[in-house]
Amino acid sequence: MWFWFALGSAVFAALTSILAKIGIEGVNSTLATAIRTVVVVIMAWGMVFLTNTQNEISQISRKAFIFLILSGFATGASWLCYYKALQIGDASKVVPIDKLSVIITILLAFIFLHEDFTMKSLIGCILIGAGTLFMVI
Repeated sequence: MWFWFALGSAVFAALTSILAKIGIEGVNSTLATAIRTVVVVIMAWGMVFLTNTQNEISQISRKAFIFLILSGFATGASWLCYYKALQIGDASKVVPIDKLSVIITILLAFIFLHEDFTMKSLIGCILIGAGTLFMVI
């Protein structure tokens, strides 16, 4: 089931880039990010209440809460950078560079989460890096 959610994420991320590129024209990138964030907040809390999981907030550990907050800051910084890049660059060049996050995530997962870094991972990282470079040159 995780595969279908991941595929859905990729499709919606692609739509996000195209819709944002069209919508950001003539709009300050920071303001555009704020508008997008409000929509995401409404959708996320809507799902919390729709699935009746709002009571679980009291069960979140302090450590988990801190890391979720830090993740939120990272997301905000990522979105601010992404929208500015998308505003001044071509979507066909910005998006592949943004997807270098795959390589960075694999490396950070190896370093901090002690996940396996196999020959397959290495080859995949090289191919993603080469593909990104090929697309933006």
